Amino acid sequence: MEPDPLSQLRDIHLPEPGGFWPPAPGWWLLALIAIIAVALLVAWLIQRRQRNRWLGSARQELAQLADQSTRDNHWYRELNSLLKRCARHRYPERRPDALSGEAWQAFLLETGELSSDHLNVLKAMSEAVWQPRPDCDGDAALSLARTWLRRQSC
Repeated sequence: MEPDPLSQLRDIHLPEPGGFWPPAPGWWLLALIAIIAVALLVAWLIQRRQRNRWLGSARQELAQLADQSTRDNHWYRELNSLLKRCARHRYPERRPDALSGEAWQAFLLETGELSSDHLNVLKAMSEAVWQPRPDCDGDAALSLARTWLRRQSC
């Protein structure tokens, strides 16, 4: 009788399962891409925050103007000065500090994406600077300034 050929076979030996460490090269590449993406995102957020830092101080100044009870021509001059400083910071290439009158009003309408409804308030604000007793609505002027500032983020 012949020996059983199956008895001569050895048991199957599987290799040890791979451990967690070291990761495959694809995982290293994925980790590197993720680190670079996070670094770029953080750099972009820091740069954006620095570009918009002036906006926070402008809003604080506007809040201080809103707290003042007297709305005389000096108050309107301060509001206009605030808007000019902000426009000069946001649009230096367009030289907004040299604008006045209708050109300044058109600039604010264009850059603030304001509607033609705001034109009456802009005209009243411009005239209020030169009037001893302005008849412009201070709350409407503040609302316009807030709306314009809100749309100036870089």
